[in-house]
Amino acid sequence: MKFASEFRDPKLARALLQAIAEKADAIGATREKPVHIMEICGGHTHSIFRYGLDKLIHEGVEFIHGPGCPVCVLPRARVDECIELAERPEVIFTTFGDAMRVPGSTKSLIQAKADGADIRMVYSPLDALELARRNPDREVVFFGLGFETTTPSTALAIQQAAREGLANFSVFCNHITVPEPIKALLDDPYMMLEGFIGPGHVSMVIGFHPYDFIAQDYGKPIVVAGFEPTDLLQSVLMVLTQIEAGQARVENQYGRVVPEHGNSVSIAAINDVYEKRPSFEWRGLGEIDASGMRIRDAYRAYDAEEKFGIGYAVGRREVPEVEGCACGQVMTGRIKPTQCPQFGKGCTPETALGALMVSSEGACAAYWQYGGARTAAE
Repeated sequence: MKFASEFRDPKLARALLQAIAEKADAIGATREKPVHIMEICGGHTHSIFRYGLDKLIHEGVEFIHGPGCPVCVLPRARVDECIELAERPEVIFTTFGDAMRVPGSTKSLIQAKADGADIRMVYSPLDALELARRNPDREVVFFGLGFETTTPSTALAIQQAAREGLANFSVFCNHITVPEPIKALLDDPYMMLEGFIGPGHVSMVIGFHPYDFIAQDYGKPIVVAGFEPTDLLQSVLMVLTQIEAGQARVENQYGRVVPEHGNSVSIAAINDVYEKRPSFEWRGLGEIDASGMRIRDAYRAYDAEEKFGIGYAVGRREVPEVEGCACGQVMTGRIKPTQCPQFGKGCTPETALGALMVSSEGACAAYWQYGGARTAAE
């Protein structure tokens, strides 16, 4: 616990808040003219609200919540395809628990399970592999989902299945990457961002050089950050310091976890098993070039899309978003969750219309759980 408590020290937090306030005043940041800093990762969003940093920080600093939650950005069409796979009588569909309540166009995975589909929650792709070994007469499909943080573990499971010759295991691959959607946001002429807080866990795998383009091509500072309150406050201070100095660099606040060039074993597994898709659809953001991973031909036998003739293997499916649901605007920082017309009305954790309300890293879930929005709605 000492290792965590060091980064939750109130005295240190107060000192950082004071330093941020002085820096914000020095660069002329005010409530009317704030510095917009996007925290890309949904885990950071929840830490900000859990510790009340949005209320404690100088009024001239505004947090903008980014699209860094893989469950939130999963389009309804992909959820529908998950359910179609899960409802096949020969399939045992396996998934992490945070995807169970994400709504598709007619139901969620948890509703499909209630209807009789054989859907099982697992803690690791290796759990799905074990299910395949113990059920040779069934097809076990693992729901591969997540950014670069979880991509290596799915790759290692596929490599292991290939070594064992497991013919009844496959992956419905929805792994996505972080740099491409950031570039898409920066290319949006209406986006107003002065800096970024980079995702620490993703950077643990890929290092921090994949973000060089943010500083070099767009002139924006980015600081890779940890998840404790003083991590985030120090990262904000580092961004403001760069802005004051008229600089734009990639800095690493999370040095105790993030190596400069990432994890070579994980990167090798990713490169062996996957290649980039030409494009991938993001909920609320549309198709983004080279932002998703697909399984290479060498491992095609473990690609559920190819095995079952679904998803991108047969063509993109058009499924519109729920009318009035503003997930895309929230994920790109155009509006706050409480400005969505459905927030707390048609969309609550019990009756979610969008994934942002039910994901453990969703911005709407953070506002509902920590931001006082639940009390206001009730």
